[in-house]
Amino acid sequence: MLAVAWINTLFGFLFWLLFLAGCFVYTALVRQISARPEVRTDAAGVISDRTFGIPEAVLAIILISFMLLNVVVSVRSPSTPLSSRDLAANLVLTVVVLLILVGFLELRRLSVDRLAGLSKYGITRAITTGAALLLAAYPLISVADAITHRLAGSGSSKQSIVELFNGSHTMGQRVMIIILAVAIAPISEEFVFRFFLYGVLRRYVGRFGGLIFTALLFAAVHAHLPSFAPLFVLAVCFTLAYEWSGSILVNMTMHSLFNALSLFFLAFPQLGDQ
Repeated sequence: MLAVAWINTLFGFLFWLLFLAGCFVYTALVRQISARPEVRTDAAGVISDRTFGIPEAVLAIILISFMLLNVVVSVRSPSTPLSSRDLAANLVLTVVVLLILVGFLELRRLSVDRLAGLSKYGITRAITTGAALLLAAYPLISVADAITHRLAGSGSSKQSIVELFNGSHTMGQRVMIIILAVAIAPISEEFVFRFFLYGVLRRYVGRFGGLIFTALLFAAVHAHLPSFAPLFVLAVCFTLAYEWSGSILVNMTMHSLFNALSLFFLAFPQLGDQ
């Protein structure tokens, strides 16, 4: 009994040590970002006028309005279990929105590669950077989650996709969830929220306004109140990582790893409890 208490104390000490390290890492990112000029330049230091403008702002308003409408409908309508058909429809809708945005930017002759920093980081560097920043973010997210559970109680519900994963009885259904969570969602959501919406808002309301609004919107569209605070913190960390690195690949890596770990602990809940 004494050994168990000692181990719990040790793990508690290590957790708060990691929490302080995470605070230090993201505080350092904020300081470095604050020291940079608001206007981004390319690798040669040249400011380009080929960036988001009024047409992108109009499209962003339409997209935000659509998301907020869905949030309102989700709040007002009774909660219904998520089905495989709903999951497939969400996957198709996500891909369609992504293709529309890419096509719109191509018609506007805006370089997605340059604006999103796709060529700035190699795959290996993006993965290692994203993994390190996610490791630093995890304690911050955990504290937000613990505070939410303390306030909301232990009986708070789970997200629909979590319930679907836990209740799935076929391998095909689980494979669909894994593909959506680990591959499709990280690419599409980071492209929409961090690259496009944050990029547009950043130009017109500044870094801080864009960061807070997109983080609130990201948490709200998941339509799950108990997850709002941790998702907000997660979105803030994603935005800071994108602003600091200048490459959306870092965010996509962080998002993919986060979802993969979440599914892993859902598949092996005994490890999550430990």
